[in-house]
Amino acid sequence: MTTSQGEPASAVRPPMGRKVRAYITLTKPRVLELLLVTTVPVMILAQNGLPDLWLVLATVIGGSLSAGSAAAFNMYLDRDIDAHMQRTVNRPLVTGEVSPRGALIFAWTLAVVSTVWLLITTNWLAAALSAGAIFFYVVIYTILLKRRTEQNIVWGGIAGCFPVVIGWSAVTGSLSWAPLILFVLIFLWTPPHYWPLSMKYKDQYENVDVPMLGATRSGSQVGLQVILYAWATVACSLLLIPVASMGMVYSVSALVFGGWFLYESHRLYSRAVRGTE
Repeated sequence: MTTSQGEPASAVRPPMGRKVRAYITLTKPRVLELLLVTTVPVMILAQNGLPDLWLVLATVIGGSLSAGSAAAFNMYLDRDIDAHMQRTVNRPLVTGEVSPRGALIFAWTLAVVSTVWLLITTNWLAAALSAGAIFFYVVIYTILLKRRTEQNIVWGGIAGCFPVVIGWSAVTGSLSWAPLILFVLIFLWTPPHYWPLSMKYKDQYENVDVPMLGATRSGSQVGLQVILYAWATVACSLLLIPVASMGMVYSVSALVFGGWFLYESHRLYSRAVRGTE
C-alpha cells in the first residue's frame, strides 16, 4: 500500500506502539519522575504518617497528567529550536512521529483531564495549583521568558516547585510554612541544577538564540552563581528542620547531601576558573 505521493504508508504512519511511545515522550517521563519524588514524601509529611493510599495514587495520577500536559505544550512551542539542538533533535515533533496539531490536542486534553481529576479526587486547592503550574510553565517560562532573558530558568523553575504544594494541599486542603519552605527549596535548587547543563550545551543554545546563563556568561561567572544558589539551597533545606520538626534521618541526610552539593558546586567553579571542561 502506498500514499498518493507513492511512498509506503508505513513510512508515513508509524506502527501504533511507536506512536504511543512518541506521545509518552511528549510528557518528558524523566522529568515526571523527579516531580513525583517530591510529591509523595510531602504528602507523608503533611499527614505526619502514611496518608490514604487512594489519595496518594489519585494525586500522583493527576500530577503526572498535569506535568505531562505542560511538557507537551513546551515541546509544541519549542519545536522550531528543538530541530537545531543535538540533545532535542530526536523529539517526536522534530522527527514527525507526532504532528503539531496532535501534540496540541494531546496537551490540552491532559490539562483538562488532570484539573478535573484532581478536583474530583482531591480538592479545589490542589486542582487550582495544578492548573497554575501548567500556566506558569507554558506561558511565563516557555512563551515569555525562555527566549528573552538569561534568568529564564530562575523564574521558569517555579513551575517545578508546584508538586510539593499540590501534594500538601491534597492531604490538608490548605497550605502552611512547611510546604512553602519546600517550594522555595526547589526554587533555589533548580538554577544550580540546570546551569551546568546549559554550560555543557552552550554552543547549542547559542545556535538557537536562547539566552541560557551558561551560554551568555563565562564559566567562572556561571560557576559563582551556582555556588551562591547552592548555599541558599542548603540553608533552606536546614530551615525545614525546626519548622516541620524533622527527625534525625532528614537532618543527617540534609547535611550529608547538602555538603556533597556544595562540594560539587565549588568543584565546578574551580574547574571553570582554571578553564578546564
